[in-house]
Amino acid sequence: MEEYILQDQLARYAPRLYPLHMPGHKRRMAPAPDLPYTWDLTEVEGVDDLHEAEGILAQAMARTATLWGADRSWYLVNGSTCGILAAIHAAVPFGGSLLCARNCHKSVYHAIQLGHLHPHWLLPPVDPDFGIYGSLPPQAVARALDAHPEASCLVLTSPTYEGVLSDLKAIADLCHARNIPLIVDEAHGAHYLPLAAPWGWRGGAVAAGADLVIQSPHKTLPSLTQTALLHLNGDRIDPAAVEQALDLFETSSPSYPLMASLDGCTGILAHRGESLFAAWRQRLDRFSAAVRPLQGLRVFCHGTDRPENHPTVFAQDPGKLLVSGRGAGYTGAGLAKLLRERFGFETEMSCGENLLAMTSICDEETALDRFAAALLALDRRAGSIPSAPALPEPGEAKMTIAQALAAPGEAVAWEDAAGRVAAEYLWAYPPGVPLIVPGEVLEPAMLAACRGLEAAGTRLRRSRGGAAGVFVVRG
Repeated sequence: MEEYILQDQLARYAPRLYPLHMPGHKRRMAPAPDLPYTWDLTEVEGVDDLHEAEGILAQAMARTATLWGADRSWYLVNGSTCGILAAIHAAVPFGGSLLCARNCHKSVYHAIQLGHLHPHWLLPPVDPDFGIYGSLPPQAVARALDAHPEASCLVLTSPTYEGVLSDLKAIADLCHARNIPLIVDEAHGAHYLPLAAPWGWRGGAVAAGADLVIQSPHKTLPSLTQTALLHLNGDRIDPAAVEQALDLFETSSPSYPLMASLDGCTGILAHRGESLFAAWRQRLDRFSAAVRPLQGLRVFCHGTDRPENHPTVFAQDPGKLLVSGRGAGYTGAGLAKLLRERFGFETEMSCGENLLAMTSICDEETALDRFAAALLALDRRAGSIPSAPALPEPGEAKMTIAQALAAPGEAVAWEDAAGRVAAEYLWAYPPGVPLIVPGEVLEPAMLAACRGLEAAGTRLRRSRGGAAGVFVVRG
């Protein structure tokens, strides 16, 4: 039976004392039906304080660290974004430099912006079949470490939004040989923990020895949206610096229902994790076998698409189902619309010719069987569409992100933007990886790639500009 350390204490506390304190609902008036408002407390005697945890929260976080194999773990209620901001702030001094994979989430760029940091970008190779970034090669990391010995850390994402994994053990060893900390955005890989290894989920960041690892259990495990974990290994980064950074970036009023869901997730995995991962693996294996007859549609590293077909990819997370519609005449947006309207599936993301379906240990037993049947039915459509433009290399950085955002700017049309310096971010969300970054010269290939995504039905988001074109530095 699962243990719910935090929930049990909250349930015991709630009836005992009348609350002459926050929150204003006083545990008497539900803001909406079915909300667990009776657990919604503030930092009062008996329920601990996330920012100075000494009691039940310290106990819960220690249990979580043990389950994942980390030296120390912190609960986060501002999502992985909070953890990424805090990790980089703790590792890199103001105005310092870092090595960073170019396909990181926008929160990494925001940390660079806030710290006036100088990034040295590492661009992963592109898988030509699916038009996605592959793994970050250890050889590229070694060259970057040699070229920039002043860098305070390396930041990368593994697995990526599409499920691409890098060789984290080799990369960690390279960094640690030079006493450089490794920070891994593993928001999409919280399920990479020791008890999942027998069913194929190996190579996680904590096991590889990464110094700081940020995870979002709510993406693939039973935890509420906005919950995240920050794990620390070794002594290259001071835990006191991490806590000081969390004071900056995390709310001073953390939600007890959110924290209870993290503790509850830990309890479920500790007691039923092995059977849950075994069942997930069986569902995925059935799906992979079922989609083997696909002719036009393709599923990345499933069915007849084998990992060896993708030499730029070190490994792939089997829980991510990335479908290319190109060979069957679909854009990702078109495929998503048909799956929603005809088959009752709401998928995670559509971008260009691709569609992403996310799975987890909590899926209903026959859901992936029905999803495979839907893809087989849609596969009967004839025709094809042109492949999306390949992800191009970014332009040269002419100023830091912070400088570009502070500079006077103006909105220009796509056709007038080539050669100008970007003064805003532009990204598809999800996954939230910036295509255009402030301070970089806008190259024609990057502009063409952005326009191609929009033509395929992908909505691009802008941080400063209008509905079309791009915001650039004036002059």
